[in-house]
Amino acid sequence: MTLRKIVTLPDPVLRRKARAITKVDRDIQSLIDDMVETMREAPGVGLAAPQIGLSDRLIVVEYYEREEDEENEDAPKKVWAVVNPELVKVSEETLMGVEGCLSIPGLVGEVERHAEVQVRGLNRHGKPVKIKAKGWLARIFQHEIDHLNGVLFPDRATRVWQPQEETEQEKEF
Repeated sequence: MTLRKIVTLPDPVLRRKARAITKVDRDIQSLIDDMVETMREAPGVGLAAPQIGLSDRLIVVEYYEREEDEENEDAPKKVWAVVNPELVKVSEETLMGVEGCLSIPGLVGEVERHAEVQVRGLNRHGKPVKIKAKGWLARIFQHEIDHLNGVLFPDRATRVWQPQEETEQEKEF
């Protein structure tokens, strides 16, 4: 496995619509392993191929499978690797949340996303998968799939800002 360099704005690959992957082979499986390692090292909860300079429709996500596990730090996280992911169903209900991005360091924004989604694509072995996600996990999938379409979170944000570092006094509380 190899750590990949995460590209940042204004790299043009981040604004391009990524191309579909036609064959899931050892090279793609190796790329998935590299992306998971890079995401963890960053650290992040998701990574799309354009974020490492590749205009391919591939994402990796690592998060809690169930919403109720988010409160338990000891709960296991699951890794999803999805080739050619697409949103096939979205809830009418939406939620506001604060997002950041490894490709846009130093900024966060308030983004409205669907509360629940269904994602379809291929797994690391080229087999069809369908993933139902809600809450924060649904947000992560939407954020990463946006990357494949050249859309970044500030494009959808109602407000974007630079988070302030906590002072030493604030950290004590």
